[in-house]
Amino acid sequence: MKQRTLGREASVKGKALHTGQEVTLTLRPGAPGTGIVFRRTDLIGKPEVRPVSEMVTELERKTTVSSDSVKLHTIEHVLSALSGMGVDNAVVELDASEPPIVDGSARPFTTLVHQCGVVSQDQDRETFALTSPISINEGSRSIIALPFDGLRITCTSADDRGIHTQHLTIDIDPETYAAEIAPARTFTVYEDIENLLKKGLIQGGSLDSAIVLKGDKIVSKEPLRFPDELVRHKILDIIGDIVLAGVRLKAHIIAVRPGHALNARLAAAIRQQWLESKTPAKSKPAAKAGKVDVPVAPPGNALDIRQILNALPHRYPFVMVDRVVELNDDSLVAIKNVTVNEPYFQGHFPGQPIMPGVLQVEAMAQASGLIMLRRAKADEAPKVVFFMSADKVKFRKAVVPGDVLEIRARLTKVRGRIAAAECECLVNGESVSSAELLFTIADSVNQD
Repeated sequence: MKQRTLGREASVKGKALHTGQEVTLTLRPGAPGTGIVFRRTDLIGKPEVRPVSEMVTELERKTTVSSDSVKLHTIEHVLSALSGMGVDNAVVELDASEPPIVDGSARPFTTLVHQCGVVSQDQDRETFALTSPISINEGSRSIIALPFDGLRITCTSADDRGIHTQHLTIDIDPETYAAEIAPARTFTVYEDIENLLKKGLIQGGSLDSAIVLKGDKIVSKEPLRFPDELVRHKILDIIGDIVLAGVRLKAHIIAVRPGHALNARLAAAIRQQWLESKTPAKSKPAAKAGKVDVPVAPPGNALDIRQILNALPHRYPFVMVDRVVELNDDSLVAIKNVTVNEPYFQGHFPGQPIMPGVLQVEAMAQASGLIMLRRAKADEAPKVVFFMSADKVKFRKAVVPGDVLEIRARLTKVRGRIAAAECECLVNGESVSSAELLFTIADSVNQD
């Protein structure tokens, strides 16, 4: 099956559930292979974020992701609508940090999808079928994913008192999603409302956008859309939250009293299994908890830190390449181990350390320079590489302490002493940044 995107753009306005801000959301077509990307038009540079499980930062009554200084709150209904309607690639523009809640369901967003139309693209869709079952338990809550040829969700919903218990099994496709899942509204327990308001949540909530459970009664401004509307909304949330796995899933998900925290853990486990499945078995060592795989260096074709320091003029704290695991005449694979001891983490940012994007570009530039230095003749004067410009720079997700930054660089053009390179940084096999760089090689100045 081919990937699918939107045929044109469409917008909806409304109040955000938790911040209470007035916000406009616009859906736009997305390029093949880009996934669902959020664009914050209210921030300088209109930064873009493709949400994945590593970005999750808050899960109380909403799914929040953060990438560098960009935060996105309560994105599960939009993700659910796009995924449920079979849209693989789209740009979601927001002029605030949170989409409008509208009526508390995903139906306003499926309506936008219908307005835009859905069109096929040239690239094939990647779908991941689980290689083994996944089981996650939190007390009386649990969620299990089993291999299955399709997407089936079995869910049991109940509040802490065991009231309003509902159960549903449903196979998800665009038609079923639009008719049976998207209209189901969010809900809350009456006794929880005061505490949520004190926490700064549900500032934009009302009976226009939610169902309230009060004892054994259901309070709703309009009649229930389904007798089992509560469990259908739980399934809606599951569909949205598993988008954070980063790949369209084939599985049978069985959930008992799920919530965003449980859903996010499932998405992370699916993502890990999917990324591991993409690693060739012959080069992948036995998996160990907490272990991060890094590329294995071909014999005689690598540089250790001493050789790197001999080649580059940079010194602490500005050496952005720890090891070169593969070096050819026009390409390179290098490693930067990101540790909490990096001096820039003290100010970027206190309490939420994130590697600055500009230093990722610097790592790509140093890696590209090592390729050019390799090409210098042994009898020539010592050389130094000067970074000239960067083009098409993209930052896709946050790089944090503990990450192993894999830097890939490839020369695309060499003209005399000037060269261009295409570069990319990856963490756990996923692209986190990329750029096209231009630099020049010159004679090194004797410092003696």
